[in-house]
Amino acid sequence: MEIHIVSCKNYQNGIAVLDEQPGKNILRLNECLLGVDDAWTRAKVTSFDGNKFDVYKILNVLILTHLSIRHAIEIHASLVDISGRGLMFLGPSGIGKTTQAELWMKYRNAEIINGDMVFVKQEEDGFLGCGSPWHGSSPYCLNRQVPLAALVILKQSPENSIRRLTGFEMVSEVMNSVFFPTWYKEGHEAACKTLDALLWTVPVYELSCRPDEEAVRLTEEAVFGGGV
Repeated sequence: MEIHIVSCKNYQNGIAVLDEQPGKNILRLNECLLGVDDAWTRAKVTSFDGNKFDVYKILNVLILTHLSIRHAIEIHASLVDISGRGLMFLGPSGIGKTTQAELWMKYRNAEIINGDMVFVKQEEDGFLGCGSPWHGSSPYCLNRQVPLAALVILKQSPENSIRRLTGFEMVSEVMNSVFFPTWYKEGHEAACKTLDALLWTVPVYELSCRPDEEAVRLTEEAVFGGGV
């Protein structure tokens, strides 16, 4: 008889990894198991209690990990399409990502692709912001993509102001909103490379703002030169 002792490692978002499984990776979220091959191309999800929310979350883990080695990352953000140009608003829950997106819909006729979770895909000529099935409490969830024009880090403030970020400040602010597949070494490394290329390619701004039209105007002037 051969006995295999399994160690357990805990990662972000409640994910636990059952380590050193021969030929297969097994991840656990509460009473839901994800078994997937080493290439992250074939998977089986098992739910022991029928919790659809856990299945929903662990499928997100599967997709973001699968895409990580295919030049795509998932970011906690809202995404709007303004006349064929994409604008992403980043920040923690409750900061106003969906609110800013709705202001652009109201005042600039933008289309909201997603209000909470966005995939960013690296292409030869730039980056695409892509919708996802995961949208949190936001009702906006379109299967669409748009070339990215800028990333905007949101800060709440009694006064509206915007500035472009550079260097370590830019990296740390954006990294806080990226979901890294830390349970998969190759995927984690690939996601870091994709993020690095994104930050070299797409400008990043910090918008300290109230939820009003002036915040839209300031961002419009900074990103698009005053018109969309």
